[in-house]
Amino acid sequence: MNNLKGKRVVVTGACGTIGKELVEQLLANHEVEELIGLDNNESELFHLDQKHLGDNASFFLADIRDRYKLTRKMKHMQVVFHTAAFKHVILCERSPFEAAQTNITGVQNVITAAMDNNAERVIFTSSDKAVNPTNVMGTSKLMGERLIAAANSSLRGKGPVLSSTRFGNVLGSSGSVIPIFKKQISQGGPVTLTDPEMTRFIMSISEAVKLVIESADLACGGEVFITKMPIIRIQELAEVMIEDLAGQYGYSPEKIQIEVIGAKPGEKMYEELMNIEETRRAIELDRYFAVPPAFRSLYQNINYEYSDIISTEVTNPYNSSNEKPLNKEEIRAFLIKNKLLVD
Repeated sequence: MNNLKGKRVVVTGACGTIGKELVEQLLANHEVEELIGLDNNESELFHLDQKHLGDNASFFLADIRDRYKLTRKMKHMQVVFHTAAFKHVILCERSPFEAAQTNITGVQNVITAAMDNNAERVIFTSSDKAVNPTNVMGTSKLMGERLIAAANSSLRGKGPVLSSTRFGNVLGSSGSVIPIFKKQISQGGPVTLTDPEMTRFIMSISEAVKLVIESADLACGGEVFITKMPIIRIQELAEVMIEDLAGQYGYSPEKIQIEVIGAKPGEKMYEELMNIEETRRAIELDRYFAVPPAFRSLYQNINYEYSDIISTEVTNPYNSSNEKPLNKEEIRAFLIKNKLLVD
């Protein structure tokens, strides 16, 4: 079902990894009537604008901290995908107030602008780091989810359906481990690992965005959609990349060492996408878990029904330590399928 056909759509953070792919897929596959992309990265926004000359898309310099600018740009728009955020853990830790202004106040500004313009849907892209957060970035993302759920529960009468979608590492994205490992291999190593036993959820950029768009169709309001994802051990990812890429850079795989440097402050050994408290109200779908809000709507009775329910009883927290990881051949197949071993 293409519920976005003929819709006027806003993408915040349009120059980011997820935002840029959202723009591509919405224009190519969903027949949107109009697309507005917002970002505060002038150079990247210019290149994005040039790429889509002739498309029914417009791109504007805007900061999500500026509620008035958001309100003006969202006039007559119907669907909002909010991807703009500060996402680097260390930088958010060093500048927590800046992270709060963008990742918390920015979310509230998007909500307010969408409500003021009678938008139909708002989808907020969250992170696995919002689950039992151990750092500023994760805490700010959790607050973003809670603001979305609270706004949806406080609606009186007509207003947008507001929901969040939460996923783990998008391999190949800016700042992900793939480009870091590639650079280290191209220089002859060493490839640096935090811990050999560390596990992570993974997803390709294309697949992540497809599921974000799909969640806009599924959303009832206030829930968090948690994407089911494959799992890898970081050491095995490093080994596969060394085996497959070392020769391309003129090195023997056996000569490139793996160096264990220890986990960074606030870094978890495994990723969590759903905690034990959330399992009590979670609904398992074919490609997601849907977690309705703990505090239900104050003014309307929302029926959380979906077409592909597998179970209404979820007992296990969804984290990368209690799910089976991919083996090396499966990791290799994933990397090749998603063209992550090529520049």
